[in-house]
Amino acid sequence: MDTAELLVIIGALAMIAMVIWYFFGEREKVSAAMTDAGVQEVKITVKGGYSPDVIVVKRGVPVKLDFFRDETASCSDQVIFGDFGIARDLPPYKTTAIEFTPDKAGEFTFTCGMNMLRGKLVVT
Repeated sequence: MDTAELLVIIGALAMIAMVIWYFFGEREKVSAAMTDAGVQEVKITVKGGYSPDVIVVKRGVPVKLDFFRDETASCSDQVIFGDFGIARDLPPYKTTAIEFTPDKAGEFTFTCGMNMLRGKLVVT
């Protein structure tokens, strides 16, 4: 095995590690802030993914999720909370509020319309 082949193998292993980290690594987790009106509120930026992508809220308390779509990529033009029957269009460079009251505890995935971008709503 020559040096070039060894460098290709090392590069491939580094790329595999990056893919594993991207899809399965530790995620940014944020607990919702409670407003004076008794609503749990979180601001989420949509740009190549959701930031934060793990949101912790309490069951039975109204939730307001403000999605700011900071891009025009077609993949992110919609967000879907399938377990709650919610689907909303996200216009570029605007904030779209999604309000609901989670009535069940658990971990629920939300996705873009193409099911490529993913986030998690943790209801405790």
